[in-house]
Formats: sequence, structure tokens, C-alpha cells
Amino acid sequence: MSEPAKLQPDLEIAPPPPGHERPAGVDDITVAAVGTLTDALETVIRARGHLYAFHQLTGRADHRLDDAVELLRKAGHHEIAERITTELIGRNVIPDHWTFRIIEEYDDNYYDLFVELEKQARDQLTGGKRHLNEAEMKQRRVTPGQPGHEL
Repeated sequence: MSEPAKLQPDLEIAPPPPGHERPAGVDDITVAAVGTLTDALETVIRARGHLYAFHQLTGRADHRLDDAVELLRKAGHHEIAERITTELIGRNVIPDHWTFRIIEEYDDNYYDLFVELEKQARDQLTGGKRHLNEAEMKQRRVTPGQPGHEL
């Protein structure tokens, strides 16, 4: 009697990528928890980038107002040009804040602490290894010997 056919061939697990070996005694849940914390930080980094885009786009618009005011004055529309000059150019985007202050306060009150706590968790829980969760995912998804699957 022959053995039943296997539905999946035995998969060889690749070694971890260099520098991403799991420290002894670190369990799967800890790796997942730190990986999730890092993923959250990466999302915050993207959000911070959007703040910089907001800052730069708002600044560009404020500078373009100078050109608009000049053209309005040349066209004889002095009242609207003056109103734009006195009420809009240089105006705070939220009370007491230009866009650079929003970024500074985001960094000082949220981003810097987020970065610090994510690093502290990695240092204390996974030996400071970065992207350990992703490295292990890569390890599981590699087909050993297949071109493009090198670690």
C-alpha cells in the first residue's frame, strides 16, 4: 500500500536574513507586538510627511498670493488686492500657528515620544532588532534556491 499523496510538499525554511535572527527566549507574540508597534510608527512617519507636504503647499500658496495681489492691482482691483494683503497673506492657519509650528508641536508632543517608545520596546523586548517580524515573514516566504528569493 502506498502512502497518500501530500497536498503540499515539505517546505524548507530559509535561514533568517543576516542581522535579523530572533534573540533566544523571545516568543511569537512579542515579535508580533513589536512588529505592530513598528508598523504604527511607520504610519506616523507617513502622517508626519503629510504634515510637511501641508506646510510646503500652504507656504507656496501664501507666496503665490503676492503674485495674485500684484496682478489684481495692475488690473485696477485695489480693494480685493488690499483685503488679500491685510487679511490673508501671512495669516495663521489655526489660531496662533503657522504651519511650521504645527510640525514642531507634533514632533515635540507626539512624534518624538512615539519614536522613543518604539525604540525602547525593540531594545528591551527583541534585542534592538529592527523589522524582526518582517524578516521572519520574509524567511517563511522564501523559496530556497529560487532566483530573487535571496536573503
